[in-house]
Amino acid sequence: MKTASAVVFGWLVPGGGYLLERRWGRGAIFAGLVVASVAAGLALGGNLAWPRPEELQGVDGFTALMLRLGAGAKLLAGFPALLAAGGSRTFLEGRVHEYGSTLLGLAGVFNVLAVADALETEKEAR
Repeated sequence: MKTASAVVFGWLVPGGGYLLERRWGRGAIFAGLVVASVAAGLALGGNLAWPRPEELQGVDGFTALMLRLGAGAKLLAGFPALLAAGGSRTFLEGRVHEYGSTLLGLAGVFNVLAVADALETEKEAR
């Protein structure tokens, strides 16, 4: 149960896995990295909208899957992404601004890497 709660807390709070381990420096670095990536992605016009079926009309199955996975990766950024998700436009409007969408996706990847590293270092400490 401890690992599951650490994963959920690490996902919601960027750098939270490190905070649970009392590794303040790494927690602050990853929190800053994820929050800065989300802020820069939103400033560049990216959004956190999920693709609707009518927006995927005429797209092959593999491309539709990749678009859905990309939209899901943005939500991996945790609480900052969940806060920003309410003001999103349509999915296709955000796809026009690829740099912003890419940074939002990277924020999610950074957060997952922080959770995985925090769990790995906890196992090594035992």
